[in-house]
Amino acid sequence: MTLLETHNINTYYGESHILRDIDLSVQHGEMVCLIGRNGVGKTTFLKSLIGLLEPRSGDIYLEGNSLNRMQPHQRARAGIGYVPQGREIIPYLTVEENLLLGMEALKGGLTAHRKIDSFIFDIFPVLRKFLARKGGDLSGGQQQQLAIARALLGSPKLLLLDEPTEGIQPNIVQDIESAVRRIINEKGIGVLLVEQHLHFVRQADRYYAMQRGGIVATGRTSDLSQVVVDKFLSV
Repeated sequence: MTLLETHNINTYYGESHILRDIDLSVQHGEMVCLIGRNGVGKTTFLKSLIGLLEPRSGDIYLEGNSLNRMQPHQRARAGIGYVPQGREIIPYLTVEENLLLGMEALKGGLTAHRKIDSFIFDIFPVLRKFLARKGGDLSGGQQQQLAIARALLGSPKLLLLDEPTEGIQPNIVQDIESAVRRIINEKGIGVLLVEQHLHFVRQADRYYAMQRGGIVATGRTSDLSQVVVDKFLSV
């Protein structure tokens, strides 16, 4: 069964038509990358999936079940994890407290779940070392690892990643790329990635290219041509 399917998604900001008839799919255990220049609607699409924005028309399905009438917390519990651009770590909470918040997406929330999956510390060892440190005291790369880990603790079927390597030092980028690949291979989670870093883009299985709020190209990343790269990834 297809993990995520969207049909004819149209999202507006006021009367500004941002997303235009977006059709997209993600399979279980697949990484799909959404590429395009800044301002074409990529983040708007992710927010439409998680329910932070309500499309004016169209349909969103997770494993065949409609998400259209669900609120964001219901979509999280249905199996969507979201790592926003900018990470949105709560700075005055410790790393451990930030991680525990991720389990609010589980049935029963924190009342029923307090144990952090050891897989988190396996893919991001630095988080175990800094459990007692305030989230705001971490570097940008460490905060990104924390944000991904927090989303994973909600046991998502689909993980949405919005520019996870933006402004992060190259060695941490490599750690994040490796962690995402392990998440897919070992947990079978589907990933929808918004990314500008070409090396990371090429690790995805398929890509969709956006322009002016619509999908204008799609294919296997193994067939991603320099023409497409220059058109949709170059500044």
